[in-house]
Amino acid sequence: MAEPTHIDRSKPHILVVDDQEAVRDAVRLLLKHAGYRTSEAATPEAALAMAQGDDVAAVLVDMNYGKDTTSGEEGLALIRDLASLKPGVPVIAMTAWASIELAVEAMREGAADFIEKPWQNARLLSVLESRITLSRRERDVRRLSEAQALLLDDGEVFVAESPAMRRLMEDVARIAMSDAAVLLLGENGTGKSVLAKRIHQLSPRRRQAFVKVDIGGLAPTLFEAELFGHVKGAYTDARQDRAGRFETADGGTLFLDEIGNLPLEQQPKLLRVLEEGEFERLGASRTQRVDVRVVAATNADLDAAVEAGRFREDLLYRLSVFPLRLPALRERRDDIVPLARHYLATASRRYRREPPVMDAAVERAMLEHAWPGNVRELAHAMERAALLGGDRMHASDLRLRKAAKSRGMEDMTLEDAEAMMLRVAIDRHDGNLMRAAEHLGITRQRLYRRLEKYGLQRDETE
Repeated sequence: MAEPTHIDRSKPHILVVDDQEAVRDAVRLLLKHAGYRTSEAATPEAALAMAQGDDVAAVLVDMNYGKDTTSGEEGLALIRDLASLKPGVPVIAMTAWASIELAVEAMREGAADFIEKPWQNARLLSVLESRITLSRRERDVRRLSEAQALLLDDGEVFVAESPAMRRLMEDVARIAMSDAAVLLLGENGTGKSVLAKRIHQLSPRRRQAFVKVDIGGLAPTLFEAELFGHVKGAYTDARQDRAGRFETADGGTLFLDEIGNLPLEQQPKLLRVLEEGEFERLGASRTQRVDVRVVAATNADLDAAVEAGRFREDLLYRLSVFPLRLPALRERRDDIVPLARHYLATASRRYRREPPVMDAAVERAMLEHAWPGNVRELAHAMERAALLGGDRMHASDLRLRKAAKSRGMEDMTLEDAEAMMLRVAIDRHDGNLMRAAEHLGITRQRLYRRLEKYGLQRDETE
């Protein structure tokens, strides 16, 4: 039976396979009233052809057809074929010739459950809903696994399914084993602090401390005491000796977040400890040595800050031995739904609720949204949906701000626009970086630095 012209694809799609038209009609009416949409097939061959679609949520299968009315062999063969064709999609067997042996055999061939005709409407709907919910949760687990979902020591998850994130994680795996400084670049909310933890977790320093310092939150007068510590009496409120963040991180990793906010007058003190591994506590004369791996992060354009005289170029070189750019969420759309499902499950556990079912309309709304707040905005949207939604999530539960589907230059950040201009120039000159640099009005060395900053390929042609 053909589906109507206007199809609500947010409703789960059930394929009903039975050789009796009256049975198909009865099931269709029951499922329509319960909020499902259906396709119907009278033969196993027609069922397999219809099951090719990607949106089948479950299949109701009769066990007996015209050739054989009692043994269930045709139904068992169809269940085997469906299990092979659509792994993970629940198949529910139905027959008027029910027996324990046939039920067991159907389950053995891949059926998720078994219903005897004439069925009880409440039981059929209950079995269908529970099996669809379970299959979706199992699919989410598989997606996270296939997506290289990385579980960090503190329980956070870092999803890397998109091509951009897979390339980034390959670089991280290589870089993490060294002690070289890493500079993480990207917009606010892209997950720089989570990636810093991942770098530490993959490094030989994983058993030592991971210490985070929010440079943007430090008052300039407290910078030196916070990073290097102080001795008793060093200033009015210094009532006892106190170790600084470098001491605390000795042997481990120090994460300097928002490094672009570091005042110019404090930069030489940080440069010294990076170059020499030495410092003194505030108010002390004894020099101390530390062994610390530094990972820094910023959403600022440090090259521009260097040119403007707000950031020391030698410090930038020290911090950016390995620059890594985290793509914005709109640049890694393959990660949006897996991330959303993770955050939804996490928030639901926090509020002691079952996660609402996320249908196709919700996924479509998330994929069309620009996510200016990146992963942080997505996490907050899922928390709202977990707290306010019912058993089934609707697009309105996300409470997303309206955004244009196409994104022009006026909607881009400075970094986005610059990265786009680099790609256009390189494509226009067929990968010849010298001609691309001349076109952009910069040196080839500066172009190299921009390519590294944005994580773009540097496959040069002559």
